[in-house]
Amino acid sequence: MNPRIITLCLALAMFSPLTAAEPKKDAWPNKSHANVLLDIVLEASAREVDRHGARPTILSRCMAIPMTAMYDAWAAYDEKAVGSMFGGSLRRPAREHTLQSKIVAMNYAVYRTLVYVYPKEAGYIDEQFRKLGVKLTDTSTDVTTPQGIGNKVAEAIIAYRRHDGANQHGDETGSNGQPYSDYTFYKPVNPVDKIIDPDRWQPIPFDDGKGGKIVLGFLTPHWYRVKTFALKSSDQFRPGPQPFVGNDQLLKETQECIDFNAKLTPRQKAIVEFMRDGPRSTGQSGHWLRFAQMVSKRDKNDLDRDVKLYFVVANVAFDAFIASWETKRYYDSSRPWTLVRYYFKGKEIQGWGGPDKGTVKMKGDNWLPYSPSTFITPPFPGYVSGHSTVSGACAKALELFTGSDYFGEVEVRNCCVLTESPGEEVKLDLPTFTATADMAGISRVMGGYHIQADNIEGLKLGRKVSEYTWPIYKTYFDGTFKKQ
Repeated sequence: MNPRIITLCLALAMFSPLTAAEPKKDAWPNKSHANVLLDIVLEASAREVDRHGARPTILSRCMAIPMTAMYDAWAAYDEKAVGSMFGGSLRRPAREHTLQSKIVAMNYAVYRTLVYVYPKEAGYIDEQFRKLGVKLTDTSTDVTTPQGIGNKVAEAIIAYRRHDGANQHGDETGSNGQPYSDYTFYKPVNPVDKIIDPDRWQPIPFDDGKGGKIVLGFLTPHWYRVKTFALKSSDQFRPGPQPFVGNDQLLKETQECIDFNAKLTPRQKAIVEFMRDGPRSTGQSGHWLRFAQMVSKRDKNDLDRDVKLYFVVANVAFDAFIASWETKRYYDSSRPWTLVRYYFKGKEIQGWGGPDKGTVKMKGDNWLPYSPSTFITPPFPGYVSGHSTVSGACAKALELFTGSDYFGEVEVRNCCVLTESPGEEVKLDLPTFTATADMAGISRVMGGYHIQADNIEGLKLGRKVSEYTWPIYKTYFDGTFKKQ
Protein backbone atom coordinates (compact mmCIF):
# COMPACT_ATOMS: atom_id res chain seq x y z
CA MET A 1 0.00 0.00 0.00
CA ASN A 2 1.16 3.49 -0.75
CA PRO A 3 2.12 5.68 2.19
CA ARG A 4 -0.12 8.52 3.13
CA ILE A 5 1.02 11.68 1.39
CA ILE A 6 0.29 15.04 2.92
CA THR A 7 0.97 18.11 0.80
CA LEU A 8 1.62 21.22 2.83
CA CYS A 9 1.44 24.61 1.13
CA LEU A 10 4.01 26.91 2.67
CA ALA A 11 3.25 30.62 2.58
CA LEU A 12 4.47 33.63 4.51
CA ALA A 13 1.97 33.96 7.33
CA MET A 14 1.89 34.60 11.05
CA PHE A 15 0.60 31.41 12.63
CA SER A 16 -2.10 30.71 10.09
CA PRO A 17 -4.42 27.78 10.87
CA LEU A 18 -3.00 24.45 9.81
CA THR A 19 -5.44 21.63 10.16
CA ALA A 20 -6.21 18.27 8.70
CA ALA A 21 -8.76 18.54 5.92
CA GLU A 22 -12.39 18.43 6.93
CA PRO A 23 -14.04 15.82 4.73
CA LYS A 24 -16.39 17.55 2.29
CA LYS A 25 -19.95 16.33 1.98
CA ASP A 26 -19.83 16.08 -1.82
CA ALA A 27 -16.68 13.99 -1.60
CA TRP A 28 -18.15 11.78 1.11
CA PRO A 29 -21.62 10.73 -0.09
CA ASN A 30 -22.15 8.12 2.63
CA LYS A 31 -20.99 10.27 5.53
CA SER A 32 -22.76 9.01 8.66
CA HIS A 33 -24.81 11.22 10.94
CA ALA A 34 -22.16 10.75 13.64
CA ASN A 35 -19.86 12.82 11.44
CA VAL A 36 -22.47 15.52 11.04
CA LEU A 37 -22.68 15.81 14.82
CA LEU A 38 -18.91 15.68 15.26
CA ASP A 39 -18.52 18.50 12.73
CA ILE A 40 -20.84 20.66 14.86
CA VAL A 41 -18.89 19.79 18.02
CA LEU A 42 -15.58 20.68 16.37
CA GLU A 43 -16.90 23.96 14.97
CA ALA A 44 -18.36 24.94 18.36
CA SER A 45 -14.96 24.11 19.87
CA ALA A 46 -13.18 26.29 17.31
CA ARG A 47 -15.54 29.17 18.10
CA GLU A 48 -14.80 28.68 21.79
CA VAL A 49 -11.08 28.98 20.99
CA ASP A 50 -11.78 32.21 19.10
CA ARG A 51 -13.48 33.48 22.24
CA HIS A 52 -11.10 32.25 24.96
CA GLY A 53 -7.88 31.11 23.28
CA ALA A 54 -6.43 27.62 23.13
CA ARG A 55 -7.25 25.59 26.26
CA PRO A 56 -6.52 22.00 25.26
CA THR A 57 -7.43 20.31 28.53
CA ILE A 58 -10.80 22.03 28.68
CA LEU A 59 -11.48 21.33 25.02
CA SER A 60 -10.78 17.63 25.51
CA ARG A 61 -13.47 17.42 28.19
CA CYS A 62 -15.89 19.53 26.14
CA MET A 63 -15.56 17.10 23.22
CA ALA A 64 -15.58 13.90 25.28
CA ILE A 65 -18.87 14.79 26.99
CA PRO A 66 -21.03 15.11 23.82
CA MET A 67 -19.27 12.15 22.17
CA THR A 68 -20.09 10.06 25.25
CA ALA A 69 -23.69 11.30 25.16
CA MET A 70 -23.91 10.38 21.48
CA TYR A 71 -22.68 6.87 22.24
CA ASP A 72 -24.94 6.35 25.26
CA ALA A 73 -28.02 7.48 23.33
CA TRP A 74 -27.12 5.23 20.40
CA ALA A 75 -26.51 2.24 22.69
CA ALA A 76 -30.19 2.20 23.67
CA TYR A 77 -30.93 1.10 20.11
CA ASP A 78 -28.16 -1.45 19.71
CA GLU A 79 -28.47 -5.18 20.18
CA LYS A 80 -25.52 -5.58 22.58
CA ALA A 81 -23.82 -2.30 23.50
CA VAL A 82 -24.28 -0.75 26.93
CA GLY A 83 -24.00 2.90 27.90
CA SER A 84 -21.67 4.54 30.38
CA MET A 85 -24.47 5.90 32.57
CA PHE A 86 -27.29 3.36 32.49
CA GLY A 87 -25.63 0.22 31.19
CA GLY A 88 -28.22 -1.72 29.21
CA SER A 89 -31.25 -0.54 31.21
CA LEU A 90 -32.36 1.93 28.53
CA ARG A 91 -32.29 -0.62 25.72
CA ARG A 92 -35.35 -0.38 23.52
CA PRO A 93 -37.16 -3.33 21.89
CA ALA A 94 -35.57 -4.65 18.70
CA ARG A 95 -38.42 -3.31 16.55
CA GLU A 96 -37.32 0.22 17.52
CA HIS A 97 -33.68 -0.28 16.52
CA THR A 98 -33.98 1.91 13.45
CA LEU A 99 -31.55 4.38 11.95
CA GLN A 100 -34.04 7.20 12.50
CA SER A 101 -34.45 6.39 16.21
CA LYS A 102 -30.69 6.37 16.68
CA ILE A 103 -30.29 9.70 14.89
CA VAL A 104 -33.04 11.45 16.88
CA ALA A 105 -31.72 10.17 20.21
CA MET A 106 -28.17 11.17 19.30
CA ASN A 107 -29.28 14.64 18.21
CA TYR A 108 -30.93 15.42 21.53
CA ALA A 109 -28.09 13.94 23.60
CA VAL A 110 -25.39 15.87 21.76
CA TYR A 111 -27.42 19.07 21.68
CA ARG A 112 -28.07 19.15 25.43
CA THR A 113 -24.49 18.32 26.40
CA LEU A 114 -22.91 20.64 23.83
CA VAL A 115 -24.92 23.62 25.05
CA TYR A 116 -23.92 22.67 28.58
CA VAL A 117 -20.17 22.69 27.91
CA TYR A 118 -20.30 25.68 25.52
CA PRO A 119 -23.10 27.93 26.80
CA LYS A 120 -21.64 31.00 25.07
CA GLU A 121 -21.87 29.23 21.71
CA ALA A 122 -25.59 28.50 22.19
CA GLY A 123 -26.60 30.69 19.25
CA TYR A 124 -24.56 28.68 16.78
CA ILE A 125 -25.44 25.35 18.39
CA ASP A 126 -29.18 26.11 18.48
CA GLU A 127 -29.14 27.05 14.80
CA GLN A 128 -27.40 23.84 13.76
CA PHE A 129 -29.70 21.57 15.72
CA ARG A 130 -32.86 23.31 14.56
CA LYS A 131 -31.73 22.41 11.05
CA LEU A 132 -31.53 18.80 12.20
CA GLY A 133 -35.11 18.89 13.41
CA VAL A 134 -34.44 19.14 17.13
CA LYS A 135 -37.22 20.86 19.09
CA LEU A 136 -35.07 22.82 21.51
CA THR A 137 -37.88 23.15 24.07
CA ASP A 138 -38.60 19.42 24.15
CA THR A 139 -36.97 18.35 27.41
CA SER A 140 -39.01 15.17 27.87
CA THR A 141 -37.18 12.25 29.48
CA ASP A 142 -39.77 9.69 28.44
CA VAL A 143 -37.48 6.79 27.52
CA THR A 144 -40.10 5.24 25.22
CA THR A 145 -39.20 7.99 22.72
CA PRO A 146 -35.85 8.71 21.04
CA GLN A 147 -35.81 12.32 22.18
CA GLY A 148 -36.56 11.14 25.71
CA ILE A 149 -33.60 8.75 25.54
CA GLY A 150 -31.35 11.56 24.30
CA ASN A 151 -32.48 13.98 26.99
CA LYS A 152 -32.26 11.33 29.72
CA VAL A 153 -28.71 10.42 28.76
CA ALA A 154 -27.64 14.06 28.56
CA GLU A 155 -29.20 14.83 31.93
CA ALA A 156 -27.28 11.99 33.59
CA ILE A 157 -23.93 12.83 31.99
CA ILE A 158 -24.27 16.50 32.86
CA ALA A 159 -25.07 15.64 36.47
CA TYR A 160 -22.10 13.26 36.61
CA ARG A 161 -19.70 15.84 35.16
CA ARG A 162 -21.06 18.93 36.92
CA HIS A 163 -18.58 18.55 39.77
CA ASP A 164 -16.00 16.21 38.25
CA GLY A 165 -13.00 18.32 39.34
CA ALA A 166 -12.80 20.44 36.19
CA ASN A 167 -14.48 23.36 38.00
CA GLN A 168 -16.58 24.28 34.97
CA HIS A 169 -18.86 26.39 37.15
CA GLY A 170 -16.09 28.07 39.14
CA ASP A 171 -17.71 26.96 42.39
CA GLU A 172 -14.99 24.73 43.86
CA THR A 173 -13.77 25.83 47.30
CA GLY A 174 -10.55 27.75 46.81
CA SER A 175 -11.26 28.90 43.25
CA ASN A 176 -11.73 32.51 42.18
CA GLY A 177 -15.24 31.93 40.90
CA GLN A 178 -14.21 31.85 37.24
CA PRO A 179 -15.06 28.77 35.16
CA TYR A 180 -12.25 26.22 35.14
CA SER A 181 -10.13 28.27 37.55
CA ASP A 182 -7.58 26.64 39.84
CA TYR A 183 -8.67 25.68 43.35
CA THR A 184 -5.45 23.87 44.34
CA PHE A 185 -3.41 27.01 45.12
CA TYR A 186 -0.65 26.40 42.55
CA LYS A 187 2.10 29.04 42.50
CA PRO A 188 5.16 28.98 40.23
CA VAL A 189 8.58 28.82 41.86
CA ASN A 190 10.13 31.08 39.22
CA PRO A 191 8.89 34.60 38.51
CA VAL A 192 8.73 35.85 34.93
CA ASP A 193 12.05 37.73 35.08
CA LYS A 194 14.22 35.47 37.24
CA ILE A 195 15.30 31.83 37.33
CA ILE A 196 15.32 30.66 40.92
CA ASP A 197 15.21 26.95 40.12
CA PRO A 198 15.96 25.94 36.49
CA ASP A 199 14.27 22.58 37.00
CA ARG A 200 10.90 24.20 37.68
CA TRP A 201 8.36 25.85 35.40
CA GLN A 202 8.59 29.56 34.62
CA PRO A 203 5.80 31.80 33.23
CA ILE A 204 6.73 33.51 29.96
CA PRO A 205 5.80 37.02 28.75
CA PHE A 206 3.98 37.08 25.40
CA ASP A 207 3.28 40.00 23.09
CA ASP A 208 -0.38 40.87 23.45
CA GLY A 209 -0.67 41.98 19.81
CA LYS A 210 -1.34 45.55 20.93
CA GLY A 211 2.19 46.68 21.73
CA GLY A 212 2.20 45.36 25.28
CA LYS A 213 2.97 42.16 27.15
CA ILE A 214 0.84 39.51 28.79
CA VAL A 215 1.79 36.69 31.17
CA LEU A 216 -0.35 33.57 31.33
CA GLY A 217 -0.46 31.36 34.39
CA PHE A 218 -0.38 27.55 34.45
CA LEU A 219 -3.43 26.44 32.46
CA THR A 220 -5.70 24.27 34.64
CA PRO A 221 -3.11 23.10 37.22
CA HIS A 222 -5.98 21.30 38.96
CA TRP A 223 -6.64 18.98 36.01
CA TYR A 224 -5.11 16.00 37.79
CA ARG A 225 -8.23 16.02 39.97
CA VAL A 226 -10.68 15.63 37.08
CA LYS A 227 -12.55 12.33 37.04
CA THR A 228 -11.04 10.06 34.44
CA PHE A 229 -13.26 8.12 32.06
CA ALA A 230 -11.61 4.68 31.88
CA LEU A 231 -8.37 5.07 33.84
CA LYS A 232 -8.42 4.10 37.51
CA SER A 233 -6.65 7.31 38.51
CA SER A 234 -4.77 10.22 36.98
CA ASP A 235 -1.43 8.98 38.35
CA GLN A 236 -1.92 5.36 37.25
CA PHE A 237 0.92 5.46 34.71
CA ARG A 238 2.94 8.43 35.95
CA PRO A 239 6.48 8.15 34.52
CA GLY A 240 9.65 8.56 36.54
CA PRO A 241 11.28 11.99 36.80
CA GLN A 242 12.74 14.00 33.96
CA PRO A 243 16.51 14.71 33.77
CA PHE A 244 17.57 17.52 36.12
CA VAL A 245 20.22 20.23 35.93
CA GLY A 246 23.57 18.58 36.62
CA ASN A 247 22.61 15.62 34.42
CA ASP A 248 24.48 15.63 31.09
CA GLN A 249 21.35 14.35 29.39
CA LEU A 250 19.47 17.56 30.13
CA LEU A 251 22.22 19.75 28.68
CA LYS A 252 22.40 17.50 25.62
CA GLU A 253 18.64 17.70 25.08
CA THR A 254 18.63 21.47 25.54
CA GLN A 255 21.40 21.75 22.95
CA GLU A 256 19.33 19.56 20.63
CA CYS A 257 16.49 22.10 20.82
CA ILE A 258 18.90 24.90 19.97
CA ASP A 259 20.34 22.96 17.04
CA PHE A 260 16.91 22.14 15.63
CA ASN A 261 15.83 25.75 16.05
CA ALA A 262 18.85 27.10 14.19
CA LYS A 263 18.62 24.72 11.25
CA LEU A 264 14.93 24.16 10.63
CA THR A 265 14.29 23.07 7.05
CA PRO A 266 11.06 23.92 5.23
CA ARG A 267 9.91 20.35 5.87
CA GLN A 268 10.59 20.63 9.60
CA LYS A 269 8.81 23.96 9.78
CA ALA A 270 5.83 22.36 8.05
CA ILE A 271 5.83 19.56 10.61
CA VAL A 272 5.91 22.03 13.50
CA GLU A 273 3.03 24.04 12.04
CA PHE A 274 0.93 21.06 11.04
CA MET A 275 1.05 19.58 14.52
CA ARG A 276 0.66 22.95 16.25
CA ASP A 277 -2.82 23.40 14.73
CA GLY A 278 -2.93 27.19 14.36
CA PRO A 279 -4.77 29.92 16.32
CA ARG A 280 -8.20 28.31 15.87
CA SER A 281 -6.90 25.00 17.10
CA THR A 282 -9.26 22.50 18.62
CA GLY A 283 -6.23 20.99 20.35
CA GLN A 284 -4.98 17.48 20.07
CA SER A 285 -8.46 16.10 20.83
CA GLY A 286 -9.89 17.89 17.82
CA HIS A 287 -6.93 17.05 15.62
CA TRP A 288 -7.19 13.33 16.34
CA LEU A 289 -10.96 13.33 15.98
CA ARG A 290 -10.37 14.76 12.49
CA PHE A 291 -7.91 11.95 11.85
CA ALA A 292 -10.58 9.54 13.05
CA GLN A 293 -12.99 11.05 10.52
CA MET A 294 -10.43 10.34 7.82
CA VAL A 295 -10.32 6.74 8.95
CA SER A 296 -14.12 6.63 8.81
CA LYS A 297 -14.09 7.91 5.24
CA ARG A 298 -11.31 5.51 4.27
CA ASP A 299 -13.09 2.49 5.75
CA LYS A 300 -16.57 3.56 4.62
CA ASN A 301 -17.87 3.26 8.18
CA ASP A 302 -21.56 3.11 8.92
CA LEU A 303 -23.15 5.06 11.76
CA ASP A 304 -22.75 2.30 14.34
CA ARG A 305 -19.02 2.01 13.81
CA ASP A 306 -18.51 5.77 13.74
CA VAL A 307 -20.32 6.25 17.05
CA LYS A 308 -18.00 3.73 18.68
CA LEU A 309 -14.90 5.20 17.02
CA TYR A 310 -15.51 8.78 18.17
CA PHE A 311 -16.54 7.65 21.65
CA VAL A 312 -13.19 5.88 22.01
CA VAL A 313 -10.96 8.58 20.49
CA ALA A 314 -12.59 11.45 22.39
CA ASN A 315 -12.39 9.71 25.77
CA VAL A 316 -8.89 8.33 25.21
CA ALA A 317 -7.74 11.88 24.49
CA PHE A 318 -9.58 13.11 27.59
CA ASP A 319 -7.93 10.51 29.85
CA ALA A 320 -4.53 11.13 28.23
CA PHE A 321 -4.79 14.84 29.00
CA ILE A 322 -5.64 14.13 32.62
CA ALA A 323 -2.68 11.74 32.93
CA SER A 324 -0.34 14.19 31.22
CA TRP A 325 -1.44 17.08 33.46
CA GLU A 326 -1.00 14.96 36.57
CA THR A 327 2.63 14.41 35.56
CA LYS A 328 3.07 18.09 34.70
CA ARG A 329 1.72 19.16 38.07
CA TYR A 330 3.69 16.53 39.99
CA TYR A 331 7.10 17.43 38.50
CA ASP A 332 6.40 21.09 37.62
CA SER A 333 9.27 20.99 35.12
CA SER A 334 10.81 23.75 33.07
CA ARG A 335 10.71 24.19 29.31
CA PRO A 336 13.48 24.98 26.79
CA TRP A 337 12.72 28.70 27.15
CA THR A 338 14.06 28.58 30.71
CA LEU A 339 16.74 25.95 30.15
CA VAL A 340 18.38 27.79 27.25
CA ARG A 341 18.49 30.96 29.30
CA TYR A 342 19.98 29.09 32.23
CA TYR A 343 22.66 27.17 30.36
CA PHE A 344 23.54 29.84 27.79
CA LYS A 345 23.02 33.11 29.61
CA GLY A 346 25.36 35.70 28.10
CA LYS A 347 26.71 33.15 25.58
CA GLU A 348 26.42 33.48 21.83
CA ILE A 349 24.36 30.83 20.06
CA GLN A 350 22.65 30.34 16.71
CA GLY A 351 18.88 30.60 16.67
CA TRP A 352 15.77 31.44 14.71
CA GLY A 353 15.57 35.22 14.44
CA GLY A 354 11.89 35.54 13.68
CA PRO A 355 9.79 35.84 10.50
CA ASP A 356 11.90 36.83 7.46
CA LYS A 357 15.11 36.78 9.51
CA GLY A 358 16.14 33.15 9.30
CA THR A 359 19.02 31.91 11.44
CA VAL A 360 20.99 34.56 13.30
CA LYS A 361 23.57 34.85 16.07
CA MET A 362 22.12 35.84 19.42
CA LYS A 363 22.67 35.65 23.14
CA GLY A 364 21.09 32.69 24.90
CA ASP A 365 19.05 35.24 26.86
CA ASN A 366 17.20 36.16 23.64
CA TRP A 367 16.48 32.68 22.25
CA LEU A 368 12.98 32.02 20.95
CA PRO A 369 11.14 28.87 19.89
CA TYR A 370 9.91 28.70 16.29
CA SER A 371 6.66 30.33 17.26
CA PRO A 372 4.81 33.66 17.03
CA SER A 373 5.65 36.22 19.70
CA THR A 374 1.98 36.15 20.75
CA PHE A 375 2.24 32.47 21.70
CA ILE A 376 5.86 31.67 22.51
CA THR A 377 5.34 28.47 24.47
CA PRO A 378 2.20 26.83 25.91
CA PRO A 379 1.58 28.10 29.47
CA PHE A 380 2.19 24.99 31.57
CA PRO A 381 5.13 22.78 32.58
CA GLY A 382 6.98 20.70 30.03
CA TYR A 383 7.21 17.16 31.35
CA VAL A 384 5.45 15.31 29.84
CA SER A 385 4.42 16.74 26.47
CA GLY A 386 0.66 16.92 26.08
CA HIS A 387 0.99 16.65 22.29
CA SER A 388 3.04 13.49 22.67
CA THR A 389 0.82 11.92 25.31
CA VAL A 390 -2.47 12.53 23.52
CA SER A 391 -1.04 11.67 20.10
CA GLY A 392 0.51 8.47 21.42
CA ALA A 393 -2.80 7.55 23.05
CA CYS A 394 -5.05 8.36 20.09
CA ALA A 395 -2.75 6.75 17.53
CA LYS A 396 -2.68 3.54 19.54
CA ALA A 397 -6.46 3.72 19.99
CA LEU A 398 -6.95 3.98 16.22
CA GLU A 399 -4.58 1.07 15.68
CA LEU A 400 -6.43 -1.09 18.22
CA PHE A 401 -9.86 -0.07 16.95
CA THR A 402 -9.10 -0.73 13.28
CA GLY A 403 -6.83 -3.72 13.87
CA SER A 404 -3.99 -2.18 11.88
CA ASP A 405 -1.40 0.56 12.24
CA TYR A 406 -1.86 1.57 8.59
CA PHE A 407 -3.29 5.05 8.10
CA GLY A 408 -3.63 5.63 4.34
CA GLU A 409 -3.82 8.52 1.92
CA VAL A 410 -5.22 11.73 3.38
CA GLU A 411 -5.60 15.22 1.98
CA VAL A 412 -4.68 18.32 3.98
CA ARG A 413 -5.86 21.82 3.21
CA ASN A 414 -5.39 25.39 4.49
CA CYS A 415 -1.86 24.76 5.66
CA CYS A 416 0.20 27.90 5.62
CA VAL A 417 3.22 28.18 7.88
CA LEU A 418 5.49 30.78 9.39
CA THR A 419 8.25 30.53 6.82
CA GLU A 420 10.76 32.42 4.72
CA SER A 421 9.92 30.24 1.68
CA PRO A 422 6.50 31.34 0.38
CA GLY A 423 4.98 29.03 -2.19
CA GLU A 424 7.31 26.13 -1.54
CA GLU A 425 5.63 22.73 -1.49
CA VAL A 426 6.48 20.11 1.10
CA LYS A 427 5.40 16.46 1.15
CA LEU A 428 5.19 14.45 4.35
CA ASP A 429 4.92 10.68 4.30
CA LEU A 430 2.82 9.33 7.17
CA PRO A 431 2.13 5.66 6.49
CA THR A 432 0.96 4.68 9.99
CA PHE A 433 -0.82 5.97 13.06
CA THR A 434 2.40 5.41 15.01
CA ALA A 435 4.36 7.56 12.56
CA THR A 436 1.76 10.30 12.89
CA ALA A 437 2.08 10.29 16.68
CA ASP A 438 5.87 10.25 16.44
CA MET A 439 5.72 13.25 14.12
CA ALA A 440 3.46 15.09 16.56
CA GLY A 441 5.92 14.37 19.35
CA ILE A 442 9.12 15.37 17.57
CA SER A 443 7.41 18.50 16.23
CA ARG A 444 7.40 19.85 19.78
CA VAL A 445 11.15 19.34 20.11
CA MET A 446 11.85 20.86 16.70
CA GLY A 447 9.61 23.80 17.54
CA GLY A 448 11.48 24.47 20.77
CA TYR A 449 8.59 23.72 23.13
CA HIS A 450 9.96 20.52 24.67
CA ILE A 451 13.10 18.53 25.27
CA GLN A 452 13.23 14.91 24.09
CA ALA A 453 12.48 13.51 27.55
CA ASP A 454 9.12 15.32 27.49
CA ASN A 455 8.35 13.81 24.11
CA ILE A 456 9.57 10.24 24.60
CA GLU A 457 7.95 9.72 27.99
CA GLY A 458 4.78 11.42 26.79
CA LEU A 459 4.44 9.00 23.88
CA LYS A 460 5.00 6.08 26.25
CA LEU A 461 2.43 7.39 28.70
CA GLY A 462 -0.19 7.89 26.00
CA ARG A 463 0.30 4.41 24.62
CA LYS A 464 -0.08 2.92 28.08
CA VAL A 465 -3.36 4.80 28.49
CA SER A 466 -4.76 3.23 25.31
CA GLU A 467 -3.43 -0.25 25.92
CA TYR A 468 -5.02 -0.28 29.36
CA THR A 469 -8.37 1.24 28.38
CA TRP A 470 -9.05 -0.49 25.05
CA PRO A 471 -10.26 -3.73 26.68
CA ILE A 472 -12.67 -1.63 28.75
CA TYR A 473 -14.16 -0.02 25.64
CA LYS A 474 -14.65 -3.44 24.10
CA THR A 475 -16.78 -4.46 27.08
CA TYR A 476 -19.03 -1.46 26.41
CA PHE A 477 -19.50 -2.66 22.86
CA ASP A 478 -20.13 -6.34 23.62
CA GLY A 479 -22.37 -5.59 26.60
CA THR A 480 -20.19 -7.12 29.32
CA PHE A 481 -19.06 -3.86 30.97
CA LYS A 482 -19.30 -3.83 34.75
CA LYS A 483 -18.81 -0.69 36.82
CA GLN A 484 -15.95 -1.07 39.27
